[in-house]
Amino acid sequence: MTSLTKKNAKYLWDPKCEEAFTSLKKSLTSAPVLAQPNVTKPFDVYCDASGNGLGCVLMQEGRVIAYASRQLRKHEANYATHDIELAAVVHTLKIWRHYLLGNTCHIYTDQKSLKYILTQPELNMRQRRWLELIKDYDLEIHYHPGKANVVADALSRRAHCNVIQVRPTARVICCEIDAIEVATKQLIELYNLIIEPTIKEQIIAAQKQDKGMAYIREGIDDEKRACFTLDDQGVLWFKGRLVVPKDMQLRKKILDEAHTSMFTMHPGSNKMYQDLKQKFLWTRMKWEIAKYMSECDVCQRVKVDHLKPAGMLQPLALPAWKWEDIHMDFIVGLPRTQKGYDSIWVIIDRFTKSAHFIPVKNRYNAQRYAEIYVSRIVSLHGVP
Repeated sequence: MTSLTKKNAKYLWDPKCEEAFTSLKKSLTSAPVLAQPNVTKPFDVYCDASGNGLGCVLMQEGRVIAYASRQLRKHEANYATHDIELAAVVHTLKIWRHYLLGNTCHIYTDQKSLKYILTQPELNMRQRRWLELIKDYDLEIHYHPGKANVVADALSRRAHCNVIQVRPTARVICCEIDAIEVATKQLIELYNLIIEPTIKEQIIAAQKQDKGMAYIREGIDDEKRACFTLDDQGVLWFKGRLVVPKDMQLRKKILDEAHTSMFTMHPGSNKMYQDLKQKFLWTRMKWEIAKYMSECDVCQRVKVDHLKPAGMLQPLALPAWKWEDIHMDFIVGLPRTQKGYDSIWVIIDRFTKSAHFIPVKNRYNAQRYAEIYVSRIVSLHGVP
């Protein structure tokens, strides 16, 4: 059916197309047993190529994660055997980029020369382009004899006679097993359920045990303590704010909740103080918040230091990966082209020194430059 989608191809639905369409429907409606990937463990990829197509299998600890195959394109039929096998590896890295990028993977192929692709001194332009993509991954290429590479070899070739199919799992048995697992998990969670008191309840309980709070309660009618009030439950308040006793663990729990919860997302010390002082009160509150902020590991590693470096000019830190840090500048005052371009926007990666030269017009505004940057740079290299 793929040949019918080519340009200027004559549309003819013959019995072979009908058979392929029926086989495709069965494959889509069947239930092969595939394992869930674990990104903390390395992946194994088996690749193979033939004169008809490319095939690859993604596995982990001997269990199949995914299958993939495609027909050779017209220009790929002219490739040498070495390049066709390398095309299968590149195809694998592209379609499973979300699995393999950033994780260790072992690639097995029946082309022994691919083991030395990273150390070959002379490469053609196509191989150099592919090598630039391969270097983005933490991978190791291994030689795997063709006789042992059965699954990937089958995916790369046309099936003329027998079609190997995976038997679908019995749906009734799976549903019963899933129901048993869910019921068991719910019962276990119910037995282990422990209701913990809220922060407000912990503060109220700590107030009753604190001697300083008891001293304030005794003199609540004094004019000097007119700002303090007691509610019906005997809880001490200061101008509508809950008074927190001198319990360092309790105060740390309040600070943790106000700083690291998913609703606050590590605010600054001033923002955190302004939010907390509307609800709580304790002595040296602002100082303790500033001290807590200075000890937060996430804030120290992630947040930008706004202070200028002391002394002489400091060199820029080396980026850890390509297209994480860029330079850009404009070449202006050039003769106007037929399309109206009179400037060149130069964008250089600091890590690899690779550059893009983009023709622009001097009258472009910031929004237009942002659109060009997304379409020409972000689409290729991601956000720096």
